[in-house]
Amino acid sequence: MDEKKITTKTFRKMKKFGEKISMLTAYDYPTGLILDQAGIDSILVGDSAGMVVLGDQNTLSITMENMLYHTKCVSKAVKRALVIADMPFLTYKITVPEAVKNAGRFIQEGGASAVKIEGGEEVCKIVRAMIFADIPVMGHIGLTPQAVNKLGGYSMQGKKPESVEYLLRSAKALEDAGAFSIVLENIPALLAKEITGKIQIPTIGIGAGPYCDGQVLVLHDILGFYADESPKFAKKYIDLNKIIFNAVKQYSSEIKTKKFPSKKYFIK
Repeated sequence: MDEKKITTKTFRKMKKFGEKISMLTAYDYPTGLILDQAGIDSILVGDSAGMVVLGDQNTLSITMENMLYHTKCVSKAVKRALVIADMPFLTYKITVPEAVKNAGRFIQEGGASAVKIEGGEEVCKIVRAMIFADIPVMGHIGLTPQAVNKLGGYSMQGKKPESVEYLLRSAKALEDAGAFSIVLENIPALLAKEITGKIQIPTIGIGAGPYCDGQVLVLHDILGFYADESPKFAKKYIDLNKIIFNAVKQYSSEIKTKKFPSKKYFIK
């Protein structure tokens, strides 16, 4: 799909023609620039920034202002990819007018082209109101990190019959409400396949197997930014933690031993 600018309409075309959708998170200008130039189809400014950038234990602490800041930084860098802003905890599961107003800020102030909200059939009233206000919405079902306290942890969803039925109903309800795509997180691969086959909008998987219409991962996980173990479903493509650590150690050592700055690196 060779289009200069990826839009929500492009997502539907990609599903129709069987072209997989690539998505990664980004939280600042330089990584947004690199991802866009590398040809990533969509960039999610995720509330995962709370954990991988701000050092929080979960995604619940990051604020609207935090997320607007990160969204602005990424949007300035991106020319081709579809930028989607994650709406943080307690910014949309409130009153519908306030949810729409907050979503609109990500478009108007943050420069995003769409927002993502967590939840199934219970949030469809909110989705419809956002769509009415001309704000594209991506859904998110399965493991929804903002509900970690209600779920009792980050366990796989969709294993019990009632959970399966809820996810199937929710995917269809989100499509009917106007969502342009749905993230499926940490659910069985065959269930993700069933959902993907039953709806006309694309599914984006994270820990949901190979049958989704696209995949998303946290950038810091694929780059190996942290030494501790990443989620099982996150492939580490490079160990940046080790590379950066060694570079910084060498820099510090060269200052201590007076090797830096050498003649090449200063003006006489």
